[in-house]
Parts: sequence; structure tokens; C-alpha cells
Amino acid sequence: MMRSLVSFLVLLLVAVVQATSAGGNRLLVILEDVAEKAIYSQFLGDLEARGFDIAYETPKSEDLRVFHLGERSYDHILVLPTKTKGLGPNLTPNILLDFINKNGNILLALSSSLPAPTAIVSLLLELDIHLPPDRTGLVVDHFNYDVNSASDKHDVLLLPTPGPIRPGARDLFSPVSPNGERIVFANGVGQTLGQGPLLTPILRGSPTSYSYNPKEQGATVDDLWAAGSQLSLVTALQARNSARFTVVGSADMLSDRWFDAKVKAVGEKKDVGTLNREFAKAVSGWTFNEFGVLRVNWIEHHLNEEGHSNASNPKMYRITNDVTYSISLSEYVWDKWIPFTVPESDALQLEFSMLSPFHRLNLQPTLSSEDSTTYSVSFKLPDQHGIFNFKVNYKRPFLNYIEEKDTVSVRHIAHDEWPRSWTHTPAWPWIAGIAATVTGWLGFCALWLYSKPAEAKNADESKKTQ
Repeated sequence: MMRSLVSFLVLLLVAVVQATSAGGNRLLVILEDVAEKAIYSQFLGDLEARGFDIAYETPKSEDLRVFHLGERSYDHILVLPTKTKGLGPNLTPNILLDFINKNGNILLALSSSLPAPTAIVSLLLELDIHLPPDRTGLVVDHFNYDVNSASDKHDVLLLPTPGPIRPGARDLFSPVSPNGERIVFANGVGQTLGQGPLLTPILRGSPTSYSYNPKEQGATVDDLWAAGSQLSLVTALQARNSARFTVVGSADMLSDRWFDAKVKAVGEKKDVGTLNREFAKAVSGWTFNEFGVLRVNWIEHHLNEEGHSNASNPKMYRITNDVTYSISLSEYVWDKWIPFTVPESDALQLEFSMLSPFHRLNLQPTLSSEDSTTYSVSFKLPDQHGIFNFKVNYKRPFLNYIEEKDTVSVRHIAHDEWPRSWTHTPAWPWIAGIAATVTGWLGFCALWLYSKPAEAKNADESKKTQ
């Protein structure tokens, strides 16, 4: 029995060490043919080296099951371009949406040479991501293309790194390019995005890029579907439950060909390497919860006043109490938890609210450890009784959403808790007036009680006068 327990603990420890993703390491890869994984051998090899347990399936596979007994069979899904018009009964839009709703993450790669399956088009429409009407729109750029491979079609775009895409980002989407390396976007499909607040473009088209139907044989393109910054080449969506969905418009940019290629931009004299491998690592790492994952370690609020119990997280306070609220946060970056630091240009705020906030205060870092940072703020409760919430609602692009709420009651001052009147300086004139009135009344009574009336001289004199 003891040996079995030790074996189980060892296996559990190995699983924890190998899993570099905060969301799990079970990855499903959808291919037209399993043999096609050789095209993406370096990209898939990098995923395996980072600890992912990869299962390869085709859309027509009878063994493909995204759910088993109502639970996810995989933690993440990678969908590569397929020739089929549909993805089969096991990858319908509803199933994929259910997968996202149950905290599953999806990385979708498209290609202009293979029309997107109808299931993918329907799924993207649900997420407010739009593809060209013919599903085969090709993105070209006549000013920023690879001279070596696309001197005629101009469909191999050379793009700079997108730069920091959120305040305080560690340039995880911006690999260093000291020698002028570029990101290659080849044979790709652009997307246009709706107004949804959950959508964020990672890589946009250059001002001179546009999307058109390659089947059109005209010398000029009169009706452009989208151009310039309207085109999102790589799009990220983080659902309200923090599940992640990423659309890579060019599956070729994940292939071995462009990981090791040498490219040359228009007007340049020498060939340079590409940043596709680093960019693919960043995009897949974010999608599969390898970084940008926030964790709330603990929350505490307590009373500050002396002479009272300072128990943590009481369910009731009194109006005008002085309280302190603290929250501990960690951020997962690749393979470990580190302290989460709020950028100087941003703020982590606490709301103390009933129907609307009575206080909205910036939380300040007060304590830092090896893997967490504690943020705190002290304030006085409002002079209003009722049911209140301590609420932290922190939602930023490319970070897991934090929405923590703790409900407490705020009561009136009890009859034996009111401060005595003589402790208030403004009350002293009234107290003095009362004291003067009482003293004067007592003095009058004393004088009236102890003062004798005037006595008559004698009885005879009184009779004579009669």
C-alpha cells in the first residue's frame, strides 16, 4: 500500500514538472492528414519540448472526441488548414463554442489556398471575426514583400514586430531583432474585427497591404474587401471566462520553411533571417496559457481600530470603521509563478460599492515574495448602512481577468457605541450652558429655602394699629 502511494506521488510530481502550461498539457492537433505534421515539425517539436502531450487527429477520425462524459478530453486545440468543407460531427461550431465555454483554448491557422471550412466560418462569425466573402482572400503588399520568394505575386509579407501590446508587457510578442529580422506572413488570409471588447489584434496589416480574391484575373482590383490597418493578420480573443482563442491568418508562417528562411525586403541589399519561430512560440504560449495567467492567492480585509477584534474577513462592519483590504496576486510566465507587477501607467483598483461605488481606490503594493505581490489600501467606511461589496475588477488585454467580490454588511452604531458628548469640543458651550442653568437653579432654591421672612415687632403694637 505504501509503495503504491509513493509511486502515485512520484507520477504526480513528474506530471506537474512536465506541465508548463497553467491550463494543462493535453493538446489536440487537427490535420488533413497526420503525415502533414512534417510540414510543421519544428513548431510541433517546440510544443512537445515545452511539455505538451500532443494527440494528432483528422476531421474524419471516428475516434475524435472533444468531450467525454461532459468533460473536456483536451485542454487545448490546434486546428491547421484542411481541404474538407466541414470538420465533421465532432467539431461543429457548437462543440467548439462549448469547448471555449468550459475554459478550453483554441489556436486556429488559416490559408488562402484552402477555403476555411463552413464550421470555422460559423464559429468566427459567432465571435465577431469576419473572413472575406469567398473565404479565400489573399493579403498582398506591393511595398513590403520578400524579393527572394514573391517577386511577382507579392504575397509573402515582411512585417516588423508588433511592439508591446499591453502596458508592462515583457515584449513576449516582440522578439528582439538586432539584425533587422522580420516576421513572414505568407499566403495568408486577413480578418476584420467587430466592435466586441474581447477582441484584440496582435498583428495588423501594413498601410499598403490589402486583401483581394486571387481568382479575379483583372489587371487591377477595383473593389477591395479590406486594406491597411483594417486587416488583422493575427487576432486574439479572450472570453469572459478567460478562455483564449487565436486566429493566425497564415498557417505557412508556422511551417519549417519560414522558420529557417532567408528573406530580403524591397530596397535592401542583404538577406536576413526571420522571427517566425519566436513569434509562433509567443502566440502559442499565450493561447495555451503559458504566460499572462493571473492567480489570486488570497484576499483579506479587517478592522484597523484598536481595542476591537481584528479578525480576518468578518461579515459585518459598522459605519465609519477604518478597514484595510489586501489581495495577493501571482503571474504565470512560461514555467513558474512570479510576482505580478501592475505597470505605472495602469492601476489596480478596489471598489467598495452598494448599487454604485462609494469608494474607488488604487491598491498599492505593500509586500512582495518570491512568487506573489500583495496590494493593499486602507480607508474609512461610508456613513451609510446596508449590504456592500469589496470588489476588484481587473480586465486587461492578454491577461486573465480578475473579478473578485466579497459581500459584507455595514450596520448602524449601536446605542452603547455612541461617543459621550463631552468628548466633542463643539458641544462644550452647550454643556456649559446646561451647567450654568442647573447651578443657577440650585442656587436660587438654596437662597429661597434658607432665607427667613421679616418678623413683626410685638403683639401689642400690632393691636394698637388695629
